[in-house]
Amino acid sequence: MAYDVDYVRRQFPALSLEVSGYPAVYLDGPGGTQVPQRVIDAVVNYLVRCNANAGGPFHTSRESDRILKESRLAVADFLGAEADEVSFGQNTTTLMFQLALALGRDKQKERNEILITELDHEANRGPWEALAQWGFTIREVRLDPAGCTIDMDDFQAKLSERTAVAAFGYASNGVGTVSDVKQMVNLAHSVGALTVVDAVHYALHGPIDVKALDTDFLLCSAYKFFGPHLGIFYGKKEVFQTLQTYRLKVQSEAIPYRMETGTLNHEGIAGAREAVEFIADLGRRFGRVRDDAAGSERRKAIVLGMESMEEYEQPLARRLIEGLSEMKKVKVHGPSAGSPRTSTVSFTVDRMHSERVAELLGEKGFFVWAGHFYAIRLVERLGLQDQGGLVRIGLSPYNTAGEIERLLDEVGRMAR
Repeated sequence: MAYDVDYVRRQFPALSLEVSGYPAVYLDGPGGTQVPQRVIDAVVNYLVRCNANAGGPFHTSRESDRILKESRLAVADFLGAEADEVSFGQNTTTLMFQLALALGRDKQKERNEILITELDHEANRGPWEALAQWGFTIREVRLDPAGCTIDMDDFQAKLSERTAVAAFGYASNGVGTVSDVKQMVNLAHSVGALTVVDAVHYALHGPIDVKALDTDFLLCSAYKFFGPHLGIFYGKKEVFQTLQTYRLKVQSEAIPYRMETGTLNHEGIAGAREAVEFIADLGRRFGRVRDDAAGSERRKAIVLGMESMEEYEQPLARRLIEGLSEMKKVKVHGPSAGSPRTSTVSFTVDRMHSERVAELLGEKGFFVWAGHFYAIRLVERLGLQDQGGLVRIGLSPYNTAGEIERLLDEVGRMAR
């Protein structure tokens, strides 16, 4: 069946919102997507029918345990992982700090360097930079401002037998660049370094297969792919089992629980399962079945769902880039044509502060972000601090071609 955006839109109650008489256009997906009704129902059902702490001998606690287990299995399918390799937490930033502290306490004299990149979100920079106080040397890989890509020659040159950790993003939340993370993992492993992949932005835009990537750790957030605010952590089993996390003495040492402190966001975890099931539903409806598909039935459907969403969004993104590029006072920032990218498009308008552009669009019902989006090093390297950073348009599978044309008309009026 061909992709049916009307079917998709019917799943999202938020899309009925109007602002000052204008229909709301949600182009803020990179900061968090809207939520389908099935996710809302799962959260409410948990709170009404099984709201209890884990491990109890009574009905609601046992139901809670069952839902947490099923959700962990669903998220494992989303990542191509095993269930005991998946942990939940407050958000990716907090989980990244936990990981950095755990790895930092195991510092070895011969491995005292950590590699980060200029392209990354601060969540995969700041936690590692904090380890400088423990004697680690932080080395920063350059980006190429022209194409907003990681300088792979510089990445390879800065790897050495002293590198303990190489931390990098799957895709840039600032400009949509998709990096060659498989090559980066292989290069880091060739010198014996551990790898940490920030997949927060990429998670909405393509299937993740942690086994194929062979990364040691990967993190993402459910609210970036239709779920509640929840952080997700993957640790390769043989590495995860050696991770000495900071935890209470009564806390289980078994993976994945060693990364989970205190009572978790149970209702959020229940919602995350339905976010995954929503993607799987799209795969069953709109995906093109492949003979080489591997994994459980749900895993196969998830992959097809991710592919069908991106196949729908990419032409919209190309039209957006094409339309913006035709405007003399507008500059699109990001990877060059033909380079791997998500359907996230960022731009600036000559002699206009980016916050003002977002403000004016917001008055017409277009929800867009402006600023650095915590990818502040990228904005600094592009020299856009004084202009208020970037205006970011993030496409999601519920956006339409008509919305893109309306947006282009509004930006065009500003840029005249």
